[in-house]
Amino acid sequence: MTRSDLVEELANRFKQLTHRDAEFAVKTILDAMNDALVRGHRIEIRGFGSFSINRRPPRMGRNPRSGESVAIPEKRVPHFKPGKALREAVDQRTTELTAPAHR
Repeated sequence: MTRSDLVEELANRFKQLTHRDAEFAVKTILDAMNDALVRGHRIEIRGFGSFSINRRPPRMGRNPRSGESVAIPEKRVPHFKPGKALREAVDQRTTELTAPAHR
């Protein structure tokens, strides 16, 4: 699902919202989530999951072309951990799709 798909879904579910209002709502939510993660805050959406920042320590890597060692600096990267309800829903749905048909 893309950002545009999310806007369409929101506009379709809530007929009182114009397409422009739905677009503004999605942009506002994503901007707020982005700002919270940039500030180092954790975001928790019950039943869906949580977003947090993970620290990747500095390490030595290797340039695949030349083979020489390269120092890779520390990074902070976003991390998503799905909630229990989401994990179970995905597992149930994929099980239904892959289960053989009974004859």
